[in-house]
Amino acid sequence: MIRYALHCQEGHDFESWFQNSAAYDKQAKRALIACPICGSTEVEKAIMAPRLNRAEAPEPPNLPPAAPAPPPVKTPVAMMSPPERELRKKLKELRDHITKNADYVGPRFPEQARKIHYGEIEHRSIYGEASPDEAEELHEEGIEFHPLPILPDEFN
Repeated sequence: MIRYALHCQEGHDFESWFQNSAAYDKQAKRALIACPICGSTEVEKAIMAPRLNRAEAPEPPNLPPAAPAPPPVKTPVAMMSPPERELRKKLKELRDHITKNADYVGPRFPEQARKIHYGEIEHRSIYGEASPDEAEELHEEGIEFHPLPILPDEFN
């Protein structure tokens, strides 16, 4: 397991554990890592100092006392019954169907969704990314869209 210090586009810092660096890269590429504060999926690794185990490390002189650490962010968890496992399976099938059959437009999702909605381009199924503000604007314009289901095992 490896722990990374992370930083979102909104300036929030947080940490997360990954099985290895490849697991982080895979999840980051698929925008599966989200800031626990604002939900942004535009996340990158922050600079981390290596941990050194020394018997006696000298104290740096004239430094102000460190601020107390924020309380750890808790993640909602659940134990599932067979009907809930079946629903989870269907949500995964829905996500897989969309990603296989729709066009990926990445961060251009809001622009493309508007063009389709207003008839500027031919209607087709698309998926991509939108910030919370962009999603709210699309909703206010009456443009129908839905978040892709992200299942907890995709974060492990």
